[in-house]
Amino acid sequence: CPPYSNLVYDGVVGGQFYDHTGGGSNLLCLPNDPIWANYTTEVEEGGYIYGSEYEISHYSNKLFSFANAKSLHQHNVPCAVCLTRQPSVVMMLPARTQCYAGWTAEYSGYLMTAHYNHKGRHEYVCVDYAPEADPAGYRDENGALLYFVEAACGSLPCPPYVNGQELTCVVCSKY
Repeated sequence: CPPYSNLVYDGVVGGQFYDHTGGGSNLLCLPNDPIWANYTTEVEEGGYIYGSEYEISHYSNKLFSFANAKSLHQHNVPCAVCLTRQPSVVMMLPARTQCYAGWTAEYSGYLMTAHYNHKGRHEYVCVDYAPEADPAGYRDENGALLYFVEAACGSLPCPPYVNGQELTCVVCSKY
């Protein structure tokens, strides 16, 4: 969390399996200390949630900083929910590394989401430039997968966008 905010909880990113057509469509930060209510001990037919993994092996140039993790590909994705008492508005700006005037940058990084050809869909998320890998490590279980988002020219104007170029992002707050 940024220096002037407090950790509410940390956990792992969860979402829909990349090849399923139904179920949830957003990513969640699942806490490391779940509390259960009534449950069955068998797998039922219903909705499922899977852990998320970075899918970045096909990138020959390393876009991320590896200050917090030596390897990211197919590692589980950790997350944190932070409380910032001062800003009244927080937004994610795609395709920017800096906030507009009057806004404060919380962090910047790369825009990531599910693969365009997979059946499951996820929201776009801004992953910090120096991401972390879950200490549980490398699993390659192909749950909810995160890929870099690239510009696709056509209805997206090029310029200013560049076909195939990875989009950055910044999370900004305003007081």
